[in-house]
Amino acid sequence: MTIVTYNSARFIRQCLQCVLEQVPAPDEVVVVDNASGDETRAILQEFESRIGVIYNRENRGFAGGHNQAIASTTAQWVLVLNPDVRLPPDFLARLRKAGETDRGIGTVCGKLLAMEPDLRAPARPVLDSTGIYFTPAMRHFDRGSKEPDTGQYDAPEYVFGATGAAALYRREMITDISIGGEFFDEDFFVYREDADVAWRAQLLGWKCLYEPSAVGYHVRSVLPSNRRGVAAAVNMHSVKNRWYLRIKNATGDLYRRHWAAMTARDVVIIAACVLREWTSLRAFPLVLRNLSKMLAKRRAIMQRRRVSDEYIAAWFSDKPKSLPA
Repeated sequence: MTIVTYNSARFIRQCLQCVLEQVPAPDEVVVVDNASGDETRAILQEFESRIGVIYNRENRGFAGGHNQAIASTTAQWVLVLNPDVRLPPDFLARLRKAGETDRGIGTVCGKLLAMEPDLRAPARPVLDSTGIYFTPAMRHFDRGSKEPDTGQYDAPEYVFGATGAAALYRREMITDISIGGEFFDEDFFVYREDADVAWRAQLLGWKCLYEPSAVGYHVRSVLPSNRRGVAAAVNMHSVKNRWYLRIKNATGDLYRRHWAAMTARDVVIIAACVLREWTSLRAFPLVLRNLSKMLAKRRAIMQRRRVSDEYIAAWFSDKPKSLPA
């Protein structure tokens, strides 16, 4: 199990208490702290006898931190977890049991319910994520996000991918889809790196299973609806990584099918940056500067692609897409 912290003092103690109460206990728990400036490190020191902790001198982002943590573990399944997630004691066991039903399953995700910033669950359950899906405009969303949980996602299903807030990855898949030793692409730094992993895994033939009996709680701080309240640096990375995702993973067939929707969304993003979100304009020179690197990663992915154009295209829909398990 791996967790990356950055000024996470508000959440990390409760998160680790839940982690250490898992039955059976996780094989390994590794936390990487990305140079927090709050009380996070003091809290982590309380747990050092029971978990592994790596203290970074600089912020390596979600991607770099989790790559560090994963590299220091050997378990056959790795639960990547956000510090703002709380889990019941059977969460990990239910995900692992589901993942073992098929060797082709590389990722397993559970049902995440929304939790308030003060760690209270709403009186009526509200969904946070039941996996992610992509639209023809190359936008990705959490299935069920902000919907009341009325049982509409209570069947196990294959989905496109898992949110990085709580995703269980098979070690074999981690090794198989890593590029240059990186599972999460460290050029992303933060945001969309889970969608990149999901897309790459699909291209290389790995499946993602949604297991609704594994229920957790998550404080979602970044949503399309609250973009103005998100740190400027995160918004910039969001813009940058939208293009990184496309350059690396979008097949020619997807461009032919959805060029109009993709172009329309591109125009909206560029206009928003020019007219309002000026701090995100820095994303575009970064994309150009790293274009050759992204194209090299694309070649590495496409040379090993194992699925058809039709299979990939079927996942891109304006409504959440899933396949029966």
